[in-house]
Amino acid sequence: MKQIFPRFVFILFITAAMSACSSLPENLTSSNKEIITNYQSWLETSQEAESELRLGGVIAQVDNLADSTRIEIVNLPINSSGKPDINQEPNGRYVVYYQGFADPVTLDKGRLITVLGKAKGVEKGMVGEFEYTFPTMTSNDYHMWRVEERVLVNELDSYYYPCRGFYCRGSFGTRHGKVIKEVR
Repeated sequence: MKQIFPRFVFILFITAAMSACSSLPENLTSSNKEIITNYQSWLETSQEAESELRLGGVIAQVDNLADSTRIEIVNLPINSSGKPDINQEPNGRYVVYYQGFADPVTLDKGRLITVLGKAKGVEKGMVGEFEYTFPTMTSNDYHMWRVEERVLVNELDSYYYPCRGFYCRGSFGTRHGKVIKEVR
């Protein structure tokens, strides 16, 4: 009995650690081993090829057309779980044609998105008054992400000078904190 308990705790710990790791959402999975997940790699390949793509970024504009939805996305690199990395600089724009209607309230400007689809070619368009060549893709599925913020407060000063009076909170030092943003 004594040997079983430590093994059980170890297995329970490993299982919890593995389940805490984020994985790719089901609607973004692909059986294609050569799927392109890097924007620069996509630009370097032939734009006319029917390459399969998984890319992410920030929605810049959404237009509902007669039979599809045009989504303009500012590219952000994605990690292995498909989440756009908000700590990286954007490195270009692309257009996604989603088959069918997508509600512009759901696909609101500024939200994070990852799309799965196929390369379609390029199209000319405008970003403000600048003429831009957009690489394009068609997509049947996407995943929306949200940014969660949490605040970490460092109160080391209060440990060095414990509060013993009525008005002592903050009188010996300042509290320091930082906001951490995570994509979920």
